[in-house]
Amino acid sequence: MKKSIQYAFKKSMPVFFGYLFLGIAFAITMCDAGFGAGWAIISSVILYAGSLQFAMVGLLSAGTGLGTIAVMTLLINSRHMFYGLSFVEKFKKMGKQYPYMVFSLTDETYSVLCSVDQTEGSNAPKSMFWIALFDHCYWVLGTIIGTILGRTLPFDTTGIDFTMTALFVTIFIDQWRSAKTHLPAVTAIISGVFYLVLLGPDHFLLPAIGTTVCILFLSRNKIQLAQAEAQS
Repeated sequence: MKKSIQYAFKKSMPVFFGYLFLGIAFAITMCDAGFGAGWAIISSVILYAGSLQFAMVGLLSAGTGLGTIAVMTLLINSRHMFYGLSFVEKFKKMGKQYPYMVFSLTDETYSVLCSVDQTEGSNAPKSMFWIALFDHCYWVLGTIIGTILGRTLPFDTTGIDFTMTALFVTIFIDQWRSAKTHLPAVTAIISGVFYLVLLGPDHFLLPAIGTTVCILFLSRNKIQLAQAEAQS
């Protein structure tokens, strides 16, 4: 257990720095919109949806109906259905932890889980659980700090949400260096750029993810062969 916790804490460090500042930014945004500190903390504990929480502030401030918010939630988080499929079987084997693992699968947590040692004899299930829990706690901690700062130290937070982009870049570089084959990453980059140019920044994400998943599914034998050759 101790080794799993230490391993998970080390693997989750990149997420810690990103989530801490993003949680702060979210809480300050909530306070600026007139919502109490309790609402910010509760949403981070129960909702825990990153970019959706930022979007939620604007929707609630504008008096948007619950039906519209529900549809927006589905559209924003539907990307999880694509890349979450690769972990369904692993999560099911984790017993009582399975519901929480599904709930806590954010973009950043997914990226870190992909790099967890899955070799025979490793404590991968325990490490995965602690990584997910640590990441969740980082976001809640950032929210708590943000509610305090938002009430005591008013300052210009313009650009603070760029921390999310910086976090993605850091995790991507780490995975690129440790990956046995770069085919999945290259496929995702090409697909993302193609649909970004074709559909624009507001509509490219889901088609890009769907295309990437289909290509990788069809190329899974080639990827497994490349990984085997790299390990031999």
